[in-house]
Amino acid sequence: MAQRITVTCYAGYKADERPTSFKLEERTFAVQEVIDRWYDQDSNYFEVVVEDGSQYLLRHDLNYDAWELVQQRDPEGEDENL
Repeated sequence: MAQRITVTCYAGYKADERPTSFKLEERTFAVQEVIDRWYDQDSNYFEVVVEDGSQYLLRHDLNYDAWELVQQRDPEGEDENL
């Protein structure tokens, strides 16, 4: 099950264009790179890399304007589905 998170975004030509950081539990992660993104009817997905090399899959639910952490992968490539 996905975990709700707080996300700070870059807003260019549209709101919430891409995540720049997110808070998971008590820790804030700075997004170093968006390596993939795709758009669904009700959600936008962003696969990001943070400063320690870990990868996270973030989902922005457009109906509720809510962000969720869907998947986490550590620098060694081990998946942790949430």
